[in-house]
Amino acid sequence: MPASERNGTKVWRRRTTRLQLMIWGGWLVCVAIFVACWQLISEKTIWMFVTDAPRQAADLGERMIPPKLSYMSHLWLAIWDTINIATLGTLLAIILAVPTAYCAARNTTPSRAFVRPVALFVIVASRSINSLIWALMLVTIVGPGVFAGIIAIGLRSIGFCGKLLYEAIEEIDHDQVEAVTATGAAKPQVVAYGIVPQVLPAFAGISVFRWDINIRESTVLGLVGAGGIGLQLNASIMNLAWTEVSMILIVIIATVIVSEWVSAKIRYAII
Repeated sequence: MPASERNGTKVWRRRTTRLQLMIWGGWLVCVAIFVACWQLISEKTIWMFVTDAPRQAADLGERMIPPKLSYMSHLWLAIWDTINIATLGTLLAIILAVPTAYCAARNTTPSRAFVRPVALFVIVASRSINSLIWALMLVTIVGPGVFAGIIAIGLRSIGFCGKLLYEAIEEIDHDQVEAVTATGAAKPQVVAYGIVPQVLPAFAGISVFRWDINIRESTVLGLVGAGGIGLQLNASIMNLAWTEVSMILIVIIATVIVSEWVSAKIRYAII
């Protein structure tokens, strides 16, 4: 029974028969879709494996204990590569995201009819493709290694940085821009003194936040050959060296925790 406002007081009215039938019909369609999806999933699921999963997980956990601490000497270079992939990939993304965001923002784009749609397409395309897919394609193009990982992280991050940055540009105080323009400043000066100071805190926060995310993403790029600690993880899994796998997972968790702490301190200092 929907409610309507009358003189500030809610008045309850009974639903019409047509509306009630539409609501029940909607629920019926939703239930039918759920049942159909469940049947499709059930047909393609081997339930014997599902019921046996807890025992298999427990067995795997026993094989991973204790972690192979001596394997740490093989991981320092891999950790360094992972940090470099995240840092250089973020730097590449920022360099490309700044002009993309400038062209995507309504109040700064050179052309709303042509340039802005192209910039928005770049942002959407970057955000639509996962970094693992970028890495998989780039490993095929430029070969396996850290370089492919850097480009993959950069291409993936353009959309994230560009979207947040162009939204920040659209939210600036236009009075400051008009004040700078009124002095007779040229277009580059208007950007430098009217727009950049207003978006600089947001730009710094976005960059650090994305770097923190890229640390996480770069840890798995090695699974497709794009360098970093993921290479060691993939090799240990293929060799069924589960004590090494547990050590690598501990290192990955520790690296992510440290990057989270560093990024939080930097964001706090900037913002």
